Amino acid sequence: MENIVSQTWLLGQLGDANIVIADCRFALGKPESGRELYAKDHIAGAVYVDLEKDLSGAKMAHGGRHPLPDLGAFSILVGNLGIDATKTVVAYDDQGGAMASRLWWMLKFLGHSEVYVLDQGYAAWKAAGYPVTDEVPTPFPRTFSPKVHRSMLASMDEVKDKLGRPGVVLVDSREERRYLGLEEPIDPVAGHIPGAHNYFWKGVLNETGAWRSAAEQEQHFAGLRDAEEIIVYCGSGVTACPNVLALTEAGFDNVKLYSGSWSDWISYEENPVAKGEE
Repeated sequence: MENIVSQTWLLGQLGDANIVIADCRFALGKPESGRELYAKDHIAGAVYVDLEKDLSGAKMAHGGRHPLPDLGAFSILVGNLGIDATKTVVAYDDQGGAMASRLWWMLKFLGHSEVYVLDQGYAAWKAAGYPVTDEVPTPFPRTFSPKVHRSMLASMDEVKDKLGRPGVVLVDSREERRYLGLEEPIDPVAGHIPGAHNYFWKGVLNETGAWRSAAEQEQHFAGLRDAEEIIVYCGSGVTACPNVLALTEAGFDNVKLYSGSWSDWISYEENPVAKGEE
């Protein structure tokens, strides 16, 4: 797999000065829990990256619940974590790779090629008896020079403009009941963007919580093979990222993230909403 590294691989790299390990554990609705868990113990040498403070900007009228942060401020933060073009970044969480995939996507979006997600996450690492610590490292600040890959991102206007356009496929990454509009536990409006296909993001993982192989991802997304462009969204632009990563693994190179996602879409009252199967 091109974007996932195994636990045994990372174990063999511990202490390598060219690798930066990022702990991205975060529980929605409990914003301090990830940092508290990190303070208790984490993979040796790992720095902490916070979904809401580091990987998201301030919530506004539009932009969704987890809008992208200011890219200048984020680039400075990345540098302060000891990351520059020479470093390999390995991100992990305990949320099935959702938060780690957000960091993976953001670094890819800013032109950093050597970034990976750790398979199976922290609980599996700890259960295997691999090294953990409560020591917080002091990274040596570096200069991270972003090169924005605008083609990886879709804006609300782009999504709206492309609704129903032949060759463009929208992928909704939320649970089926939310997609169908049967329930909506988080956002004020239930349903989905008209024409979207539902691929719940956890479908990219197997029953043990490990990422499926590239061949399995290809099979999982076989129905999208003829798409010229795929735009992926979820509730707020976080759990769409594992689907983006898995589509990349499956060999799709025409994948965009609608970062504002459903919570941004419904912030415009005139935007159409669909319910039920497509």
